[in-house]
Amino acid sequence: MFQKDTFKDKIVLVTGGRSGIGFQIAKDFLLLGATVFICSRKEEKLLAAAEQLKKYGEVYAQSCDIRNSEEISALATFIKETKGRLDILINNAGGQFPALAEYISDNGWMAVINNNLNGTFFITKIMAKEFFIPQASGNVVNIIADIYRGFPGMAHTGAARAGVDNLTKSLAQEWARSNMRLNCVAPGYIDSSGLENYPQEIQDKFAEAMKAIPLQRFGTVEEVSNAVCFLSSDLASYISGTTLYVDGAQHLNFDKMGLPEVLRSFM
Repeated sequence: MFQKDTFKDKIVLVTGGRSGIGFQIAKDFLLLGATVFICSRKEEKLLAAAEQLKKYGEVYAQSCDIRNSEEISALATFIKETKGRLDILINNAGGQFPALAEYISDNGWMAVINNNLNGTFFITKIMAKEFFIPQASGNVVNIIADIYRGFPGMAHTGAARAGVDNLTKSLAQEWARSNMRLNCVAPGYIDSSGLENYPQEIQDKFAEAMKAIPLQRFGTVEEVSNAVCFLSSDLASYISGTTLYVDGAQHLNFDKMGLPEVLRSFM
């Protein structure tokens, strides 16, 4: 479906591109001919990731906290001075932690909302104003999560990601006049480095969770990246304002109470 020059002459920004799903997305865009910028907060690890990615194509890296508009503006200036334009924005940066709703502190709630929802809006707005609207072209893909039937055990990120889902629908309509397309990809359980961030007690439940997924397995970072590349390409030129679930049908019938039950066992 993809050709080696699918994204030839395209400039792509992948937030959170130093590891996991973001790293794979950056790698695949490079393999398909794009020039890629990656950003994340941790500069040392970001630069190390950029060194690994250089074997696949032209890549640039700059640290950026997507919660900080000044840092985003500096990133936009860096892209403009380096390449003069931006064609595709992949909003992959985010973070969360498992917690029962009654134990989420105000600071914990605000941290997740600021990162996953506010940060996504801030960087999308700035890149649209700096590049996409003046160019009258642009493509945004937001990585969210399986929030189709709620997200018990992580209500904070469920609320934030649902906000991004709705934001995507709103902006797809507002900015259609600027020839912009915006879509979401919603991964389910994906076998990536992100799973290592969960407590061991939760990781021990992964095999049981796998059996409950209709396709009986976790997804791969490559499968998520394939969906992102599709929505970013001309193959999806008439698709905007939608969410593509990459979860083995998990969003349809998966028992979502497993995580909160594990968390309650710690109480």
